[in-house]
Amino acid sequence: MKYKNEFCYKVYGDYALFSDPITRVGGEKMSYPIPTYSALIGITKAIYFKPTLLYVIDSVKVLKPIRTVSKGVRPIKYNNGGNDLSIYTYLTDVAYAVKGHFIWNENRPEFANDRNEDKHYQILKRMIKLGGRRSPQLGVSECPAYVEPCNFDEEKSCYDDGNNSEISFGLMYHSIIYCDEAINEEDKGKMTVCFHTPVMKNGQIDFIRPEQCTIKRHIRDAKQKVFDTEKCESVDTLHTELFREVDKNELDN
Repeated sequence: MKYKNEFCYKVYGDYALFSDPITRVGGEKMSYPIPTYSALIGITKAIYFKPTLLYVIDSVKVLKPIRTVSKGVRPIKYNNGGNDLSIYTYLTDVAYAVKGHFIWNENRPEFANDRNEDKHYQILKRMIKLGGRRSPQLGVSECPAYVEPCNFDEEKSCYDDGNNSEISFGLMYHSIIYCDEAINEEDKGKMTVCFHTPVMKNGQIDFIRPEQCTIKRHIRDAKQKVFDTEKCESVDTLHTELFREVDKNELDN
């Protein structure tokens, strides 16, 4: 284990649609062959979210073959309320093993008292076991995801042939850095879109962090969202409530 708060989980589903945000405005959508860094962050936040934390996805393993299926859909035309006809290309029968860790969000000093690493880690592991606090999705809401714990090193990719084979996916969308998650000074106060060139080696993709992306563009200036700390449940309270319920269920059983 490289990081003390390292977490691993397996996520799978019938369909997935990992697309570039630029192509999501309208028209026909086609999935990337692999999940984006941003999509995996979204899945992890659905499992357990706290503004105190910044998640870092270190690696993902592609467990099942990359296959696609096309579907005819009738999206709503927002200008006149009618329907349009489009073809969406989804990934089908997907499964991934995800490994990551978390760091403190230094842009949120108001949550400094919420930085209890052990309690956050215990809650995160519990939420992975329960399948998430909210409903995770594989890129889009019509593609529900199912989450369960796993041992990352023991998960076998269908692309692991033992020959150190590599597959490059060219230039791909990586993530968006929001102003309250920026680490580099030049990205603070802005919304920044990042790109990278991922390479899959023996079925595993090792991600660079958003602040390490050299291909990026500032979209616009942005203001940091303000949280009412009085209404935010502390990690101490959540941990007490959650594990009290766990103890009660164990006694009932």
